[in-house]
Amino acid sequence: MIHAVDIVESAGFEVLEAANADEAVAILEGRDDIRVVITDVQMPGSMDGVKLANAVRDRWPPILIIVVSGHHKLQAGELPDDVTFLTKPYSERQMHQALSLIG
Repeated sequence: MIHAVDIVESAGFEVLEAANADEAVAILEGRDDIRVVITDVQMPGSMDGVKLANAVRDRWPPILIIVVSGHHKLQAGELPDDVTFLTKPYSERQMHQALSLIG
């Protein structure tokens, strides 16, 4: 996670960290300036990163979603069509390219 935070900050974004999906949803509910959510597939809490990505897409459609994993290979249809999936280890260039999709 520290690697991702450094990359996102180097791209000029302020980073807010959540310990789990429930905390991420609480942050999203309390703010209207979130432009991107980056999540690992494997995470603690009531939902994993795939469920979080689907929940964010349903409730906050304009938010860019990036899902990462070093262990899971996702099947077609598990993520919404417009979600970026990066396999760990990903490069700074790959993350910056994914972040460039923010409209």
